[in-house]
Amino acid sequence: MTIAGTQGNFELNVRIPVMARNLLGSIKILSSASRLFAEKCVDGTKANVEGLLKHAESTPAIATALNSQIGYDKGAEIVKEAVASKRTIREVAIEKGVDEATLDAALDLRKMARGSQA
Repeated sequence: MTIAGTQGNFELNVRIPVMARNLLGSIKILSSASRLFAEKCVDGTKANVEGLLKHAESTPAIATALNSQIGYDKGAEIVKEAVASKRTIREVAIEKGVDEATLDAALDLRKMARGSQA
């Protein structure tokens, strides 16, 4: 398509039918591949919500949301221990004395994912 597009002079490109045929062929291949991908790979898959939540709560970056409530130093201590012991931020924070109400408010993963959107 690119080569056919460069062959026109003075906006009179006789290779536009070639470009259109190639574009339609590419669209057909892409739509077939998308349909087959959905049928063969995506259909029937289910999210492991419990496992995903555990991984999300194990991400060290979420501990920055706790800084305003517990301070940077205690937050860093929680992250270091969570990473070393391969536990979630929530588990270690509870062990360190952070109450669950503070954790629920600060570690709201859905709110973090939304960002500044309402």
